Amino acid sequence: MKVLTILGARPQFIKAAPVSRVLRQEITELIIHTGQHYDANMSDIFFDELNIPKPDYNLGIGSGNHGKQTGEMLAKIEEIILKESPNFVLVYGDTNSTLAGALAAAKLHVPIVHIEAGLRSFNKRMPEEVNRILTDNVSSLLLCPTETAIQNLTNENIKDGVYNIGDVMYDAVLYNKTLAESTSTILEREELQSKDYLLITIHRAENTDDVDRMKSILDAFSQIADKKVWPIHPRTKKKLEDYGFQLDQIPNLQVIEPVGYLDMLSLEMNAKKIVTDSGGVQKEAYFAEVPCVTVRDQTEWVETLIEDANILTGTDTTKIVEAVQKQVSPSYTPVFGDGKTAEKVLALLKEYEN
Repeated sequence: MKVLTILGARPQFIKAAPVSRVLRQEITELIIHTGQHYDANMSDIFFDELNIPKPDYNLGIGSGNHGKQTGEMLAKIEEIILKESPNFVLVYGDTNSTLAGALAAAKLHVPIVHIEAGLRSFNKRMPEEVNRILTDNVSSLLLCPTETAIQNLTNENIKDGVYNIGDVMYDAVLYNKTLAESTSTILEREELQSKDYLLITIHRAENTDDVDRMKSILDAFSQIADKKVWPIHPRTKKKLEDYGFQLDQIPNLQVIEPVGYLDMLSLEMNAKKIVTDSGGVQKEAYFAEVPCVTVRDQTEWVETLIEDANILTGTDTTKIVEAVQKQVSPSYTPVFGDGKTAEKVLALLKEYEN
């Protein structure tokens, strides 16, 4: 059996690590890196840290408008599928790389396996939502992380090949948590004390591409007295520079370069609260049992909202400040599986092939 795995963005590298580890024990896996995240700090470091095999193909697409980026990926992935004749094309999540891989495979009648199927924010203005819906509708195996995702697909009359296998990111966190604790020196390097800072991550286009939304978010950060640490995404940094925002005017804000996965886990585990617009970081906060504030209007991870473990604020300045200051004591229930998701992926591939 040969599986072609499509990766392109940081969260996908994290998700792929435990799955690749299991797949390669029994079958052939080839990795295509589209180059969607092309900064070394956002890409190469994850292959090194997580012991993911180096990509067999690197398309080097880089950034660009959604149509151009997706179209270039589609054309190049199609060529590779024709050359390699895989039994399956495996895609993760909701990026342009995911959609391009799914469309290329669908046109060539290669079965598509979508890991993290069934997620919905119910906001089609988000490019990620469009990517999810389209990918789910052409996939043969829809591997869902939660019962909510199963229900979302049922509501859309997608019922064949649908399985709840748990969340592969939980596999990754369990595997890497101890390693992060023993090897990461990010707290020492940045002179941080555990539970003495807020961790910030902002990268979603719905926020970064809207000057008013970014202004509201930054106004909230200015009003929050706590120490704030922000490993800034390259695209976010450029947008803020284009808008003329001066981050050095925000009190007690420590802006740092993007960090590797183990350092990020360490920052998450030691934060007293996390402020993010990232789906992955919302879950990692939940796994680390660290309260989260999500500066989006919807979340596809509704399970994290129970007992204010995660609070949705949109970009309203007052709501962000109030959510950060709110004292919460949620109980973190195991709604994301048992940490054996990768093994279930392999078992389903073997079952489907037979």
